Amino acid sequence: MSLSNLLPSDARDYKGPQFVRWAAMAFLVIITVRSLIHVLAPDGGAESIATIDTTVEGGSNIIAIFGQWGAIQLLLAALLWVLLLRYRGLTPLVLLVFVLEPLLRGLAGSLKPIESVGTAPGAALNWVVVPVMVMLLILSLRERRGNTVKVP
Repeated sequence: MSLSNLLPSDARDYKGPQFVRWAAMAFLVIITVRSLIHVLAPDGGAESIATIDTTVEGGSNIIAIFGQWGAIQLLLAALLWVLLLRYRGLTPLVLLVFVLEPLLRGLAGSLKPIESVGTAPGAALNWVVVPVMVMLLILSLRERRGNTVKVP
């Protein structure tokens, strides 16, 4: 395992196991869909998914914030797609983002809790996603035997 693989000198050269890249892409599909729901759903997913009562005063602001959050998430997802598809050597960096994002979101939720009827899927799944992404990150930093994949 080499931390120098986190920011390799040649970003086209990925030295880790290929299944890690496929797992990262699968997770990024989920992130992209989540982002699109926040942007396109009439309530931004605030009430229908996150179980936040948007009928309260200021409910339209909650919906607007969810939509704007989705737009930022979509921008991040697009950037991560570019890194995974074009700069394969940055796969470990993408996985580090996958580890940090739910941790930071969880911290923000602890500092500024949201009142909801139930538990949002993002909050419930944070603690499942983080250990899986940490394992994938560690694996991505290990060089596999054999050839590396380089994008022309």
